[in-house]
Amino acid sequence: MHTSKQEPTIFGVIAEYSDGEAVLAAAQAARDAGFKKMDAYTPYMVEGLVDALGNKDDRVPRIVFICGLIGAGLGFLMQYWITGVDYPMNIGGRPNLSWPSYIPITFESGVLVAAFSAVVGMFGLNGLPRPHHPVFDAPGFDRATRDKFFLCIEAEDEGFDARLAKEVLLATKPDSIQEVPNL
Repeated sequence: MHTSKQEPTIFGVIAEYSDGEAVLAAAQAARDAGFKKMDAYTPYMVEGLVDALGNKDDRVPRIVFICGLIGAGLGFLMQYWITGVDYPMNIGGRPNLSWPSYIPITFESGVLVAAFSAVVGMFGLNGLPRPHHPVFDAPGFDRATRDKFFLCIEAEDEGFDARLAKEVLLATKPDSIQEVPNL
């Protein structure tokens, strides 16, 4: 017998607020109620909102660090191969592995690979490019870039209950609240 996890019919429950303090309080209330999978959409950064949402994602810095080390190592190996193995030239009695002269290129190749990995890692982990997201269909969501604040409790949360999510968000006195269909 094959059982598969069925996709939820709604993406989540979204609430609209007029200021940053209200969405911060709502995020803390939802976190206290046990919701873990939620996201906030604001026109500017709200201090403390990332902590209230419980987002502790440090994958991009790890990707950048590891790729930077790989880039620096490859830069060093490239120079060693060129000057010590492929085309060695004894100029002024210096050894084939003259590592102090390799430092600038090693550093720059590490920075170059780290920068590219930061961009690629950020786009990849954010799921970009994403031409459509279910919250784009929420009424009034276009104002999230101008003057409104939104908090969405997503249905992918393991303890998600639409009725409980609405109760928690209604207790925070939002301007509006609605279910977001999963398209």
